[in-house]
Amino acid sequence: MALLPPETVSTPTSPAPPSATTPSRRATYLRRAILAFAVAGVALAISTAAPLMGPLLVALVIGVAAANTPGLSRYVVGTAPRLDKLLLRSGIVLLGLKIAITDVLALGASGIAVVLATVVTTYAATQLAGRLLGLERDLVTLIAAGFSICGAAAVAAVESSIRARPKDVALAVALVTVFGTIMIGAVPALGSAFGLTDEQTAVWAGASIHEVAQVIAAASLIGAGGATVLATATTVKLARVALLAPVQLVSARICRSEDATRRGPLVPLFLLGFLAAVAVRTTGVLPQGVLDLAGQLTTLLLSAAMFGLGTGIVARYLWPVPVRALLLATISTLVAATVALALVTLLV
Repeated sequence: MALLPPETVSTPTSPAPPSATTPSRRATYLRRAILAFAVAGVALAISTAAPLMGPLLVALVIGVAAANTPGLSRYVVGTAPRLDKLLLRSGIVLLGLKIAITDVLALGASGIAVVLATVVTTYAATQLAGRLLGLERDLVTLIAAGFSICGAAAVAAVESSIRARPKDVALAVALVTVFGTIMIGAVPALGSAFGLTDEQTAVWAGASIHEVAQVIAAASLIGAGGATVLATATTVKLARVALLAPVQLVSARICRSEDATRRGPLVPLFLLGFLAAVAVRTTGVLPQGVLDLAGQLTTLLLSAAMFGLGTGIVARYLWPVPVRALLLATISTLVAATVALALVTLLV
């Protein structure tokens, strides 16, 4: 695993009395929480100024930089792994508040068919291509989830179940961000070149581009970039996000079938929380102000969690990027784009 040497993290040789360790542990977690949220705030500010750089990727890069800076690494590496997991899982739960099943159903049979077929085909084709390329199952599964569902958030959600190496998680996040960014400009331009209507291009963008923020950016480039185009693209994308639960379950089963030593519930509590949040959003009981606040908190929590993930990574092990991983990312992106385009032209 691409972690810093063990000596960078102090480990007591014998357990101390609870009265002595508990206050120190609480103080450590508090300091780490303050640092993680501060980094998340910085990442949000940077991504606002440079929209093509998502806050989750920025926070991950800051974490990697901190973990690889002499004198600083001992303050951030391995200090609060449980807190990092709690932040991630809380963010995934709140992500469910972005999804209303009624909005997904409003896409109609054709829109839902585009989403389902694109997600299933992209995930399955990525798994098959990864196996043929000889890549490790965990990395392939992370890429398959990220490219078929919702980018870095899906990678992080699946990682929490399959317990992949931090190196593989970072590589999958970097790839899904780079390829999704390329698609921001490519999909609107190609939609115009192919003679698609604004609605068709919006559906194509939502069904094929990896991150939610990237879909929004692409929608602004479609036609006049009006509210209708934005709403269509975002709704299609969130319909893909709604499939996070089944993809997470399938991913966990695939990886555990190849490694019987992996433990943990097949359906983790945070996934049930995600589904519960979707149900709450669907009822319409929450006012828009609460939903907007929850959306901002979701990004903050996931960014803070990605900072924690980054602190467990040695930067030199991420470069050069493996050629086979680049090839797999290219295949996954092309499958998502071509399948979605074919279905849009036939059904929308």
